[in-house]
Amino acid sequence: MNALVKDVMSTEVVAVKRSTSFKEMAAKLREFRVSAFPVIDDYQKVIGVVSEADLLAKEALSDGQAGFPGAIADLMHHKDHGKAEGLTAGDLMTHPAVTVRPDDSVEHAARMMYTLQVKRLPVVDAGGYLVGIVSRADVLTVFDRPDEEILAEITDGIILHEFLLDPGRFIVTVADGVVTLKGNPESAILARNLLGRVRHVQGVVAVRDELAYPPPEREIAGLYF
Repeated sequence: MNALVKDVMSTEVVAVKRSTSFKEMAAKLREFRVSAFPVIDDYQKVIGVVSEADLLAKEALSDGQAGFPGAIADLMHHKDHGKAEGLTAGDLMTHPAVTVRPDDSVEHAARMMYTLQVKRLPVVDAGGYLVGIVSRADVLTVFDRPDEEILAEITDGIILHEFLLDPGRFIVTVADGVVTLKGNPESAILARNLLGRVRHVQGVVAVRDELAYPPPEREIAGLYF
């Protein structure tokens, strides 16, 4: 069972319009304790994102580069200086917005957050309309899954029904989301496929491979015993 964005996202989203002022956004940050706002048009379509970092750029750079050594000032991106002059969400937003769909996997959303170093992502439907928001804390909720559920999915759902193997040939233990696999797989290829599948089970933190692999010469000869 792989969790989807729609399973963990929040549908109560604090969004702003292109014309929302800097002062209004600063007040909303304090009021709602969020780190970013989706920017929407009059039809509820997402057109950008304003983050607390965008707002901070105005505060930090509004007086030019005062207080920064020349080398550091040279490294500041041109767009940050442009944002220092911004007055509205439309001026400060990053666009186009990076978004995810409700049916995207939580793993995909987490990967995007890590790669782009963002704390939350707007969730949009096929038409680009805002339907929710997903945060780092949301994607981490998949690791709250009980060990017993993880064990049942691996032994019954994967080993028995997906790989059509006898679960009795394997010893599977799960402790705090860490899965340990022991047993005698018929081949190294089968073992790698099984391990890869288990790593993608919702709630699995890590997989310890303690399988007993057959000698290479037996695999070549097709003697998988």
